[in-house]
Amino acid sequence: MLTGDTPTGRLHLGHYVGSIENRLKVQEGYECYFLLANMHAFTTRAEQYEQIREDTIEIVKDWLACGIDPERSAVVLQTEVPAIAELTWFFAMLVPFNRVMRNPTLKTEIESKGLGDQYPFGFPMYAVGQCADILAFRPAYIPVGVDQVPHIEMCREVARRFDQVFCGVDPKTEDADYAGAGGVFPIPEALIGKVGRLVGTDGEQKMSKSLNNAIYLSDTAKQVKKKIGAMYPGQSRDPDQPGDPEINPVFEYAEIFIKDEGFVNELKERYRKGDNLGDGHVKVHVIEAVNELLEPIRERRARYEGAAGDKEVIEIIREGTKRANVIAEETLAMAKEAMGLRFFDREDVLG
Repeated sequence: MLTGDTPTGRLHLGHYVGSIENRLKVQEGYECYFLLANMHAFTTRAEQYEQIREDTIEIVKDWLACGIDPERSAVVLQTEVPAIAELTWFFAMLVPFNRVMRNPTLKTEIESKGLGDQYPFGFPMYAVGQCADILAFRPAYIPVGVDQVPHIEMCREVARRFDQVFCGVDPKTEDADYAGAGGVFPIPEALIGKVGRLVGTDGEQKMSKSLNNAIYLSDTAKQVKKKIGAMYPGQSRDPDQPGDPEINPVFEYAEIFIKDEGFVNELKERYRKGDNLGDGHVKVHVIEAVNELLEPIRERRARYEGAAGDKEVIEIIREGTKRANVIAEETLAMAKEAMGLRFFDREDVLG
């Protein structure tokens, strides 16, 4: 199982419900690799290289605080897995440029980041790089948020194309049978979190650091209270008048984070009837539920604060990357063998 994050800052609730929850579940029964896609961060922030380094360490702290166990799951630094870069180059020969540019996630990023036509060549290339990130580990599943599904679909296309061209796999083969039919790469499946898209505190857009509408996993209880307290409920009304919980983002949070489903249904029914239940009342319960989720995460994260914590995090990354290179090098050797590029073992020329 392979998934990861581009280091753009600390993780938020959207990341948690969209992907991290699934990561915690699958690490119990799968060989897991969690990738720090730090090279991808350079596609739009190359001049902020120092911040990218800091963000990389902060994301690992969030992972560990959530419960990712480095004894069971490898934390992997993308830029120290050379096989990924080589596979990116090979895969770039298998996918047309116009197919890359039709990727809706790529289009959305270009628009949301205001890149126009000024983005570097490496920006669309990172969509191919994501295929290499994933396939280097030949995973069965990729836990992701719904916005990443287009990337996963392109990865699946690349895996099929490689296996058909270089391994002679019949195009009519079922996806689940590609590896058994002689393909180097299995066709991985996206594993979507229980919440495909968590709305931000603005009540409109997807939760995002760049939109300043995020509740971070490292936020204090006071910060959580302030952010949720300021959420616009999507409608203006008198607390004694009926309201519609289905268009109220506060109720979306209630359904996701309050564990007692019966209590949430009771709140929704009272809200519909105008039974002296205002948005402020609902927010109180949501704040309590979110802080209940985040409190143990905050406590675990505190262990890694300061220079000593950074040192421990870097050692975790080093060990995980060392483990990851074993399988990534194996994958690269298999790919080169299939492509007729393996004239001798890599060790023979690296010295």
